[in-house]
Amino acid sequence: MNAIQQHMLDVYRAAQLGSPAPPAPGLNDWQVVREVRDHRRVRAVAENRPHRVHRLRAALANLFASPTRRSGRPRPVAGTGSSACG
Repeated sequence: MNAIQQHMLDVYRAAQLGSPAPPAPGLNDWQVVREVRDHRRVRAVAENRPHRVHRLRAALANLFASPTRRSGRPRPVAGTGSSACG
């Protein structure tokens, strides 16, 4: 039985019992992910240890950064170069 079939069965049972129908599968997935992340951060603070560093996010940011930004040199600002204006 897949998730949709289980949901249909749960909706049918809820209708028979007069209770509210459960939410559709996949409706609140991202909210659950955010709540788990927040819970881990709170536990880390409560246990007096730093929360996990986002190594994947930092690696992806470095991967997709421009080559001049990766080297640590600042980007040249447009219009500041010397040009011969006669």
